[in-house]
Order: sequence, then C-alpha cells, then structure tokens
Amino acid sequence: MTPDRVTAYLPVFAGFLVCVLFLAVWAAPQRGTLSEFYVSDGRLTPAHNGLALFGDVMSAAALLGSPGLIALTGFDGTLSVLGPAVAWIVVLLLVVERYHGKGEFTIGDRLARRLRPRAVHLAAGIATLLVCLVYLTAQLVGASALTLGILGPAGRDMEQGMTVVLGAFMILYIVLGGMGAATLVQTLKAVLLLAGGGALALAVLSRFDWNPGALLTAAADHSGHGERFLQPGLRFGDGATTMLDSASEQLALLVGAAGLPHLLMRINTVPSRRDARRSVQYAALLTCVFYVAAGVLGFGAAALVGTESIVADNPSGNTAVLLLAAELGGSLLLSLVACLAFATVLAVVAGIALAAAISLAHDIYGAVITHDTVSERRKLFVTRVAAVVIGTSATVLALAARNLNVSFLIGLAFAVAASAIVPALLYSMLWKGFTTRGAVWSIYGGLATSLSLVCLSPDISGNAGALLPGLDFSLFPLHNPAIVSVPVGFLLGWLGSAPFRAADRETRLEERVMTGVPPHG
Repeated sequence: MTPDRVTAYLPVFAGFLVCVLFLAVWAAPQRGTLSEFYVSDGRLTPAHNGLALFGDVMSAAALLGSPGLIALTGFDGTLSVLGPAVAWIVVLLLVVERYHGKGEFTIGDRLARRLRPRAVHLAAGIATLLVCLVYLTAQLVGASALTLGILGPAGRDMEQGMTVVLGAFMILYIVLGGMGAATLVQTLKAVLLLAGGGALALAVLSRFDWNPGALLTAAADHSGHGERFLQPGLRFGDGATTMLDSASEQLALLVGAAGLPHLLMRINTVPSRRDARRSVQYAALLTCVFYVAAGVLGFGAAALVGTESIVADNPSGNTAVLLLAAELGGSLLLSLVACLAFATVLAVVAGIALAAAISLAHDIYGAVITHDTVSERRKLFVTRVAAVVIGTSATVLALAARNLNVSFLIGLAFAVAASAIVPALLYSMLWKGFTTRGAVWSIYGGLATSLSLVCLSPDISGNAGALLPGLDFSLFPLHNPAIVSVPVGFLLGWLGSAPFRAADRETRLEERVMTGVPPHG
C-alpha cells in the first residue's frame, strides 16, 4: 500500500465515524432503566437479534484473517471457517434456551439461579472481565495492524492514533447508548458486511465466468504450490504436535463460542426462549452464508493477486482482501472495504466492552460488594464508569501489546472461555447435583490452567517470535491450551460437586431448619 491511499480512505472513514456517533446518540436509552441499558428491555425481534448476533461474531479476523489464511494455505485455510460455523450448533443445542431468563443480565445471574449468588457472581465476573479484556485487546491490536496494512509506511505514525480513536469511540458508544447503540452498530455492520462481502465474492466469480472450478485452478496455479494448494497438509503439516495444536485450536473455537460473554448477553434481549432459539438460527444461517463468500474471497485473492504478492505485502495474509479489492475496483473499492473493516472492529469492541462493563457493575459491584442494596440509578452510573475504565484499560493494553500476534490473543480468549465459563454453565444447566463448590473450582481452575499453560507455551518464550525471545521456559509444546484446560475445567466441576453432595445435603438441611428458607445448592 502506498501513501496516496491516505487521501482515498481517511475522509470516508472519518465520515463513517461521525455517522455512527450520531446513531449512538439517537439510540440512547429513553427511560434510564437497567433492563433498557443492559438488554434493551428484552424487546428485540428474533430476526433483528439474529442479525446483531451475527455482527457480534464477525470480527476483523473473519473479514480479513480467514480469507487471508485461505489465500496462503488453500485447503487447510478453509478449516478456519468451520469452527465458528459449527459453534452455533453447540450454542443452539446446549445453551440458548436454558440460558434465557427474564431479569438476568450476566453469566453470574444464570449460575445464581440455583447456586450461592455471591460466590458465583464473583467467579463469573472475574472470568468475564479477563475474557473480555483479552478479546478487546486483540481487536484493537488488529485495528492497529490494519492501519499499517492499508497505508503501509504512511500508516506507521497513525498506528497508535487509530487504536486510541477506536478505543475512544468504543467508550462513547457504550456510555451514551448501552445495548441500544451496540445493537444498532452491530446491525449496520452486519448488513454492510453481508452486502460488501457478497458483492466482492460475486465480482471474483464474474472474473472466472461464474465457474468455481476455474477459480480453484487459477488459485492453485498462482499460489506457488500447485495442486498441493487444494490438498490437506500445507498449513498443518504431518507432525503429531502440529496436528494436536490444530485440534486444540479448533476445540477452543468450537466450545469457547458458547462461553463468550458478549454473545450470551444477547440471548436475553428477546422476549422468550423460543425467540432466543430463532435468533441463533438466523445468526448461524448468516454465518454460513458469509463464510462461503469468505472462501471465494480467499481463493480469489490467490488467483488474482497471487500468494507471493500477498506475502510481500503482509506475511500473515491479513491484507489479502484489501489487495483483492484494489485489484477489482481500485482506490475507491479499497477505501470502502477499509471502512468496512474498521466498522467491524468498532462494532465488535462495543459489544465486548458493554458485556465487561455490565459484569463489573452488576456482578462484582452489585452482587458482591454492595449485596444488591444500591438503586438502579446508582448501578447504571457505575456501569458507565466501568465502561470508561475497561475501555481505557483495553486501549492501554493494546498499545503495549501491538507487537503480539492477534490470533494468539483471540485463541487465548476462546480458550479461557471454553475452560472456565463453559463447564460451569453446562453443569449448572444440565446436572442437578452441581454445587457452588463445583462452580467455583471449575471457573478458577479453568482460568489457572489455561493461563498457566499459555505462560509455558512457545508464544511466550523459547523462540525468536515469542513475547520474551531472550528467555526459554517453554515447557508446554502447544500454542493453544484448550485440549488440556477444557477437560480440566469439566473435571474440577465434577470433583467439586460429586464427592461432597452428601455433606452439602446435610448443610442445606441444617440451614433450612435454622432459617426456614430453602438455601441455594
């Protein structure tokens, strides 16, 4: 990308940011209640919420990373789109209807239906904040890298500035508009993403006379790998460790989606369980449609731009779609795709920041610190303050971590969600014998295991590309810990419940005799 791209894309992007800020003001809560600010009073239609759910899932990695990976690794790259698509099945079958509940806003609320509230609110709040902060940092780091990808050397001076601008807009969006503004920007982003991705995919197919076979052949010819480009093994290789690492990454993506706080928060924005199920069905359908387009874009970039040119511009392939847009429509189309990419980042970080702020205000401040004795008005004020604190923290972390691999951060967020949140959620919804002790052990144990294994992984030390290249304490060979930490989370949930059920029954009977109130499990 050359410096003259600045004049092509900045005015369009600035105009877009101004428009979305006006939309945030327009969508601001009218009645000032917690339910309105947190979940839009549960009044969204299934179709509208499904579109917003799709927008929540589709991050910049989906728009740029997945097509770029396909452009570089061919068949193996297509596996990156299977995890998010199949994850909706897990959410639909196991979580969505059981999770829905009126007057509930967080994961801690769902666990507290039958477990001791303070303990599970604290544990769930800590896990939620950690997952959201890592995910927010990854998105803002991706925006920083995207600036360099679009503007090249001209964007180096703007890299940190763009992170700060997006962080500031994220805070403003949440403070001003809450769930209403987040839903609005997610809906707008989702429509633009489907329209833009679909139009680009159709433009690619038109270059090959609407013949997918011709597209794949041209992609293989220009990939530098020949027929191997369309066969397994180009990315993952044949080593046992590499294959195990791939399986661990897929497990994190598959299971972790069911524990992402900003997705679970949306389940309660519709009136009923049936509507929640239909929302997820809409989101799953739109996800599959978009990933078909993403596959066409990936192979199209390999065929029309060439893998060698993509690697020369960005070794990770994150600018493949941008290069493809420039090839198909010049600077104007590039500018539109760039704005779409930044809109994607802004929409996703708004939803994640809202989930984190709600958890901090509702779980930790409300349920743990004040025992739910404060007014709604006070809690709403704390939520807005929490949004500022979390948004500022994520922006500072993104500036400090701008050289970290984005996929590492996203994989860590999914692995923590899959290890700490999902086991406790599923046990609480499916197992009557699950106890508060089991929930606490599962959440804290999943957190400790996943974070410890990441600290001992090759991403932190032991090689030139690690966070600490001068040190070597890499004892865990895999980049993603999910294949170990997820089973540990489930095991600790069982160990904290099954062996203690008799003692817990005696404790509950004693509490019932002393207080006359049936205690939580």
